[in-house]
Amino acid sequence: MRGKFIVVEGLEGAGKSSVIGLIVQALIDAGKRVEQTREPGGTPMAEAIRECVKHDWDETVSEETELLLMYAARVQLLINKIFPSLADGAWVVGDRHDLSSQAYQGGGRGVSEKTMTAISDIALKGFKPDLTLYLDVEPAVGLERARGRGELDRIEQAGLAFFERTRAKYLSLAQQDESIVVISAMQPMEKVHQDVIAIINDYVAASGSERSDTGHNKSLQGQD
Repeated sequence: MRGKFIVVEGLEGAGKSSVIGLIVQALIDAGKRVEQTREPGGTPMAEAIRECVKHDWDETVSEETELLLMYAARVQLLINKIFPSLADGAWVVGDRHDLSSQAYQGGGRGVSEKTMTAISDIALKGFKPDLTLYLDVEPAVGLERARGRGELDRIEQAGLAFFERTRAKYLSLAQQDESIVVISAMQPMEKVHQDVIAIINDYVAASGSERSDTGHNKSLQGQD
């Protein structure tokens, strides 16, 4: 039986890392075999691309260059890790996926929807996660949390307005897709974790009896 692909999304400082660890443990406790990934990265070549994306270059990095690098890394990760793992029955938990590009490059950078759709179609051929948890945090709060972790990378230095546009795109896309569940990351972290565990436990239970993707998506509507 094919595994499931669960992705955690959010702005810097939303608390993705702790939530991903929580999901991985919950799935293991439920008897699932779990693989963990991150974007950009996850394979040797994709990690090298990650360094290109994050590095603060002494030259202009165009929106198109950044976008193409993101998708190049994503395809490497899909072909070499995600697809084989899912086919082998593992549940894959991803730190970011295509929704990040739609929000950061499409919303934040302002790359046209036509361009975003064309590149996504070429790279992904319609593939998408089974479930996405979007941790929603106000950009000013998230950036302050990120600064507390240390020096900001090139994308994290893009400025408040960039992250406000990115957040708006995230929320807009979430409203259009029932497989995306929004969780407020402005709550105390303990409450965030409680919400995450409840959603994952419900999803695991539903996956055992689901007959179609539509069925399991509808089962999560009450969690928004």
